[in-house]
Amino acid sequence: MGFNMTNQKVWFITGAARGIGLEILKAVLETGDNVVATVRKSADSLADQLGNPENLQVVLLDITDEQQAVSAANQAIEKFGKIDVLVNNAGYGLLSAVEEATADEVRNNFETNVFGLLNVTRAVLPHMRHKRSGHIINISSVGGLSGYIGWGVYGSTKFAVEGLTEALALELAPLGIHATVVAPGFFRTEFLDTSSLTRSGNIIPDYEETVGEIRKIATQANKKQPGDPVKLAKAIVQVANAEKPPVHLPLGKDSLQRYREKTANFEKDIEAWHDVITGTDHDDV
Repeated sequence: MGFNMTNQKVWFITGAARGIGLEILKAVLETGDNVVATVRKSADSLADQLGNPENLQVVLLDITDEQQAVSAANQAIEKFGKIDVLVNNAGYGLLSAVEEATADEVRNNFETNVFGLLNVTRAVLPHMRHKRSGHIINISSVGGLSGYIGWGVYGSTKFAVEGLTEALALELAPLGIHATVVAPGFFRTEFLDTSSLTRSGNIIPDYEETVGEIRKIATQANKKQPGDPVKLAKAIVQVANAEKPPVHLPLGKDSLQRYREKTANFEKDIEAWHDVITGTDHDDV
């Protein structure tokens, strides 16, 4: 089976070493599509772990390094000739009260979750624009749809991803390229392990009843989350093969419920403050 067969897609997946990224990678390999999977270290060990399939290329990439991102995209083109689907999955959580997080902790979280995602997007899009086809799938979070205690900074990185994807979808549509932002609820991955989650070193006692409780719950909830990452991966494959993919895709009943609660509360605020909201235009409008 040649690498440039038209019915075979070429995927580019960041953060593919574990968690959701690894599950998406496995699901795509099963379909027979070609995949460039990026990891921060030990490229060989991931390839070995998956049995070195010929439709897989593992590339080292720290997404915070723009030159590396450009180089990784070029390697994908050299190997497979095109990139059809970009899955921006690499990222990590920060558990902290908004006030507790230090400037460096906040900056680092944005550096990976937002600026890193943009580095990879800028590296891949010229190839998609050239072909006038492609699909960018950005992995956000239920925390990008609604604020959570203890997840304010992390959530704000995902709010940014939601906004970027909405704009991308509009800008890229005339060029034949799709953009989708996926907001998973709580899935049973390594997300709450120390490998994927940073906790602020600074703890303020006043937040003990709010953020303190979430710290305890996060430890207890690890590996007991409701979402099934294997099913999530299949949903991503389905979206990438859809003729009319959605711009927004919340995944999991918890994610959907949280979004509906948020919009209902938003409507209540609008109702209560309707006169003020509609009373700020110039009289001649």
